[in-house]
Amino acid sequence: MKIKAIRATPVNLVLEAPYVWVFGELPGFSTTIVEVETEDGLVGYGEAPTPHAASVIRDQLAPKLIGRDAFDLAGAEFACVPFWRGVQSINDPLRITAFGAVETALWDLKGKAWNMPLYQVLGGAVRKEIPFTDYFSLRSQGPLLPDGRKVRGERTPEEILDYCVHLNETFGTTYFEGKFSTEDPRVSLRMLELIRKRFGDDVMLRIDSNQAYSLATARRLARPLEDLGVRNWEDPVVTVEEMVELRRHCSIPFSTHNADIARAMALKVPDAICGNPTAVGGIGRLVRFVGACEHAGIDFWCYSGDSGIGSAVYLHLCAALGWIREPNQSLFRMQAFDVIEEGPFVPRNNVVSVPEGPGLGVTLSKEKLDWCHRHFLEHGAMNKYHDANLPGTFRRLPLS
Repeated sequence: MKIKAIRATPVNLVLEAPYVWVFGELPGFSTTIVEVETEDGLVGYGEAPTPHAASVIRDQLAPKLIGRDAFDLAGAEFACVPFWRGVQSINDPLRITAFGAVETALWDLKGKAWNMPLYQVLGGAVRKEIPFTDYFSLRSQGPLLPDGRKVRGERTPEEILDYCVHLNETFGTTYFEGKFSTEDPRVSLRMLELIRKRFGDDVMLRIDSNQAYSLATARRLARPLEDLGVRNWEDPVVTVEEMVELRRHCSIPFSTHNADIARAMALKVPDAICGNPTAVGGIGRLVRFVGACEHAGIDFWCYSGDSGIGSAVYLHLCAALGWIREPNQSLFRMQAFDVIEEGPFVPRNNVVSVPEGPGLGVTLSKEKLDWCHRHFLEHGAMNKYHDANLPGTFRRLPLS
């Protein structure tokens, strides 16, 4: 199976309403959808978590890969990516991420050629119902969506509670994860207090601060968060060294997006790493990375913000890798649009079933892909740093 063509399309994945996080309002995500076509007519899909990967794939990687054996993943990596630490030392992680998206598509091709789901190619499934948290955050009014809807968004802790009650009653959600990064942390604390009071101990509560707070503020928050039974606190402070110090005052497990496992082993924090397969170079390297996490006793789960293609990758990896024990993050409910026919995925009773079709088991919709690509061309990349109170500026951390 020779590679005939590689297409890389930057897209915007618009959220139904912008959610408030540490740097402002986040209206959606911009990613790159990758299609690798073989001379046999098969097409494998991948996704990079940045639109900047598109030009790297088209201009640098595709010329090296067209004509090569689609099954030769090791050869593809040797052709496309220099020595890994060398790439990192010159601060060029984009090349790693871009290759990771292409490598994902090659795995998808392998599953399609063998007519088996990706999890089977990876060795079989230890689970087929994959757990996810449902996200909540303060949200602003959303744009006019393709289906004519306009979502108002939740403006207060009380409206956050109403949203969570809706998720629980409609979809059976009992795993909740929320942004805990308001300038006044008492607002975020109020959200958790209302949810815990309404549901009692029957729900899981995880929070993500995105490095919002100073060490002093995080210390003050530790005791009330412990009393609320928070299961995990992601990036509570700005640096891992501050996280080490916070550990002395807090029993809640910490997680981070920083995938430096050697540092985590040396410093004994964080307790978990929340990552994206393409950010570490693709499925093969993610499998090895999770194995290293297991050896070190560090949990791993996947974050959200991808289309159904990237999300399908998470589903298959979580099916095949027993060490991914905790729920993954999910923004599925907030996504207004997707590029696959089957998406966005919808968790019910906290789980999504792994797709059973060949490869990733999802179908790329040309119509939806075109819409997301046009949105990117007409509006530019999604601005994750828009501060509605101070437009044209960038927030500085810590907020409090």
